[in-house]
Amino acid sequence: MLDRLSSSQEDLEYEELREDAQASGCIRIAECADRQIVRVTGTLRTVTLRPRAGVPALEAELFDGSAPLDVVWLGRRSIVGIEPGRRLIASGRVSMSHGRRVLFNPKYELRPLGQE
Repeated sequence: MLDRLSSSQEDLEYEELREDAQASGCIRIAECADRQIVRVTGTLRTVTLRPRAGVPALEAELFDGSAPLDVVWLGRRSIVGIEPGRRLIASGRVSMSHGRRVLFNPKYELRPLGQE
């Protein structure tokens, strides 16, 4: 109890995200290894449109309280419901790009807005 009182708001949010990942049966992003097939959950922190090799690509940063993960949908300019602050579950094969974990064209489930 004393730890929770002395923790910052950010620390409490990160702990809540880690507990949510565990409760939903997902692996923590920090534990994801290169080329591993994973199912992760978290909150989208940023969503940007950034072309890759001349092809539109919607990129989002997913964070679960342990580490960030870049989620990239190639050939997409936008996806309804994919916006900062939204929680989702994503699954696919993790790859490493420039020292960051990336999921390309993952399967995903948007979490209900009431759970946020």
